[in-house]
Amino acid sequence: MSETIFSKILSGAIPCHKVYEDDRVFAFLDINPLSTGHTLLIPKEAAKTLDALSEESAAALGRVLPRICRAVIAVTGVREYNVLENNGAGAHQAVAHVHFHIIPKPSSSEGLGVGWPARSLDTQAGAKLAARLREQFE
Repeated sequence: MSETIFSKILSGAIPCHKVYEDDRVFAFLDINPLSTGHTLLIPKEAAKTLDALSEESAAALGRVLPRICRAVIAVTGVREYNVLENNGAGAHQAVAHVHFHIIPKPSSSEGLGVGWPARSLDTQAGAKLAARLREQFE
């Protein structure tokens, strides 16, 4: 995988405001925050998208993510927040390294703004799709 701003942060080549670190994950403040407390959580393993990440690193992210959220709530006093993780440029991923954003939502004008163009799910098409997805676990 090519070098990214996150690999440079992990190596110490680029400074950051570290929030948390263990043997598998690293958390730091976003340099262009959407709100106060906007924190990034990344695996130390270099993987572009979540599906390419090892189960061990994914488990470490899952273990630490709630802890980061609790810390952000405690420090900012903001109880509402978004957790965002994008995969691929078409899905708005700007850095090709798995990363989760924890973004406090203190008001309607701060934090993440989200559009949600929901559609309805056809019952028969849903049943077929769910069956095909289940097959991937067999």
